Amino acid sequence: MNNFSALVPLRIGSKGIKKKNIKTLAGRPLCEWVIKAAFESDKIGKIYVSTESEEIKKVINSLEMGIEIIDRPAELASDTASTESVMLHALSYIQTDYLVTLQATSPLLEAKDLDKACVKFQEHKYDSLLSATRTKHFIWTEDAKPLNYNPEKRPRRQDFFGSFVENGAFYISNCEQLASSEVRLHGKIGIYEMTEEAKTEIDTIEDWKIIEPILLERIRLQGK
Repeated sequence: MNNFSALVPLRIGSKGIKKKNIKTLAGRPLCEWVIKAAFESDKIGKIYVSTESEEIKKVINSLEMGIEIIDRPAELASDTASTESVMLHALSYIQTDYLVTLQATSPLLEAKDLDKACVKFQEHKYDSLLSATRTKHFIWTEDAKPLNYNPEKRPRRQDFFGSFVENGAFYISNCEQLASSEVRLHGKIGIYEMTEEAKTEIDTIEDWKIIEPILLERIRLQGK
């Protein structure tokens, strides 16, 4: 049985929304939404949070979900530090076959998404996988070249497959290949398609206003 472990990178700094990762969204700290998805997943074993912030550590410990905290060096919590650098640092503390890196800015993620993605990952023998949403917009480059269709054979929308847009909700990486390539997406890459509403990542207050009503309605319907 292969092991999947979740990593949630959380830092206290945020340009758009102050202390975004622990700011209350629909009654919960933003980061709790994706952590809850991992906690309820049948495929995810252990959950790790990488952070440099004592304030975030207190919030994580209050969740009582058996989360292990990895102390992130200050240089890996800067605006210029890459997610890959945080993932590679975390590998020193995590014993697992596959690392599922979750982004707190995608609170619409659910446990069923993670379960289905892990199953797909194993069934297709992928080396890495990303979450994405489908767009049926016709996409062009800045120098007016079409990327996803032929203008001479413009398809009808109902016949158009469209393109996938990376939504940043999560990534699955083979740990050995991650360590050697130092890139989250490597080898044979797969895509897990999420719903269109999951295309929004929380970067601004406007994004926050879009997602909060969706989560509140989900709580009303699911009762949790």
